[in-house]
Amino acid sequence: MSRFATVVGSLAMPVGVALIVFASAGRWDLPFVWGVLAVLATLSVAVAATADPGLVRERVAPGPGNRDRVTRPVGGALLVAHWVLAGLDVGRFHWSPVPPDVQLAGLVGYVAASAVLLWAVSANPFYSSVVRVQADRGHRPVTAGPYRLVRHPGYTATLAGAVAGGLALGSWVAVLPLLALAVLFVRRTVLEDRLLRAELPGYAEYARRVRYRLVAGVF
Repeated sequence: MSRFATVVGSLAMPVGVALIVFASAGRWDLPFVWGVLAVLATLSVAVAATADPGLVRERVAPGPGNRDRVTRPVGGALLVAHWVLAGLDVGRFHWSPVPPDVQLAGLVGYVAASAVLLWAVSANPFYSSVVRVQADRGHRPVTAGPYRLVRHPGYTATLAGAVAGGLALGSWVAVLPLLALAVLFVRRTVLEDRLLRAELPGYAEYARRVRYRLVAGVF
């Protein structure tokens, strides 16, 4: 697949999110929703345009050896629930409106989290969508960029971005599925750490130097 086709294909997710949210809301005039979608589309295009081609293929069609069959399907269902609830809340029922200044702060936080996620993906050519040791791709520990600070900065950015983006959408209720998503990602982080320590040469030494998984000084 050409780089151009990859970039175009990367817009499928933002378009899908837009359809879910706006169909649930029953209206289009939601400026903060458009703001979140613009950030998501920019991130998707930036990753597709700059990431290692092997990484793009790995994320779309991962190789064998996945040790986590739970996070992707359950996490995907939770995100869909999040988007549906956000649309219903802000567009139709107004169950739990978020003040505009909090929405703006959420949007700024979403931009910052997306930038960190792009940094993590750019630094790590093995940032797979599954949990596996990529021996077929010359897998090695990555210690550059944000990996100097925590061992799983991409997961940190994903969780922070989900919560910040959820607030920017304008619904407190829609943040609730994200709490379960956070539990899933913490579980995945522990599972991935255990696998890499056991099977990826050099990772145990890296983990001794970079002590924290997600948040420096905390976890």
